[in-house]
Amino acid sequence: MAGSRTARFARLRPSRRRRSVWHRRDFLLLWASQAVSETGSQVTVLALPLVAVVLLNASAFQVGLLSAAQTSAYLLVALPAGAIVDRMAKRRLMIGCELVLCALIGSVPVAHAAGVLTLGQLYAVALASSVFAVFFSVAYQSYLPALLDPGLLMDGNGKLAVSRSVAQIAGPGLGAGLVTLVGAPGAMAADAASFIVSAASLTAIRTREPRRLPANDAHRPRLWPQIREGIAYVNRDRILRNSVGFNGTANFFVIMVETLGPVFLIRTLHLRPTLVGLLLALGAVGGVAGGVAARHLARRIGSARISWIAMTVWSLPGLLIPLAGHGWWVVLFGVGWISWTFASTVAGVALTSYRQAVCPPDMLGRVSAAARWINWGTLPLGGLTGGALAATLGVRTTLWIAVLGGCSAGLWLLFSPLRAMRDIPLDNREIVG
Repeated sequence: MAGSRTARFARLRPSRRRRSVWHRRDFLLLWASQAVSETGSQVTVLALPLVAVVLLNASAFQVGLLSAAQTSAYLLVALPAGAIVDRMAKRRLMIGCELVLCALIGSVPVAHAAGVLTLGQLYAVALASSVFAVFFSVAYQSYLPALLDPGLLMDGNGKLAVSRSVAQIAGPGLGAGLVTLVGAPGAMAADAASFIVSAASLTAIRTREPRRLPANDAHRPRLWPQIREGIAYVNRDRILRNSVGFNGTANFFVIMVETLGPVFLIRTLHLRPTLVGLLLALGAVGGVAGGVAARHLARRIGSARISWIAMTVWSLPGLLIPLAGHGWWVVLFGVGWISWTFASTVAGVALTSYRQAVCPPDMLGRVSAAARWINWGTLPLGGLTGGALAATLGVRTTLWIAVLGGCSAGLWLLFSPLRAMRDIPLDNREIVG
């Protein structure tokens, strides 16, 4: 009997190993790559506006332009990026993007050391970096299903969301320390080094995705018809259509807070750059909690239900952000960030898993790019709008507009097929209508 029980457990153990992302070596390498790269990038998220504000005396509108430059590629090149990614080996493309990003970010501390750094260079670096970040992001989401089975996608996306949120905590905190020790340009040099580490981790991945398109260019589909296919797929699926509407609306308003946050904390509340970094890190705690809790909440409440509950109820403390003031009242900014990052991460894990599961593999790059074109194409518009409003209405008033708009974005999910479901379907079946 004991021998039979031992044999039965021995047979079960491999199956359980296959059902766990912890035993997927290549996924762990991708995860490690992202953890390092995201942490370094979060250092720059803090350091780049500080370079503009502290060293180059940039105005609120100029900081808004810088934010728009950092995100404009999502509006300009996200659509062709999806079709191009579907034609290429995604792992090699990601490695190339990381190496180019290293050179771009590294040019800022080099120019500062030479005494030739200008706002024009910051705009150029921000714009070029956003282009390569778009290609990396589209390739990254399209490559993940090659490393994980559909049943593991939600777990994998949850862990990747945790690493992004941990980076949002560790990055600004690390950036605050680096800014204090070596200055904002030195902190950006650390980010440049992180892209090298990320590229090395990607190089160690063994999984190779199959080529989806014929090698002969004469038989290769044309670019713009492929782009239209991606947009049509998103428009045809009701869950995808409403989820990109939600993300696009939320990002338009949230980028206003991200853009004006350092200006508000430094010039209105008169915080030191070190404390600004620590406060932004505190706000990202919600993202870690959301990534960790997403799978458990999906099982207990339902993956469809939590997507709209999170963004219509759990995000409401975000209204505390513009109430932040001097002394201990500044903590309200962090509390508002915690609620927003928690709610958006919980909803995002479920919605991303749906897109990856239902989309045909040879169209995933185009569909992901079409979704990002809408989701993130609103970022530069929000950055410009936030900077313009702050210049005319004031920073705090603009923050009120931003948080009210951001909290209303969840209505896209509430008034969608998700409200009538317990769980989001992950069975390669479109919700057409």
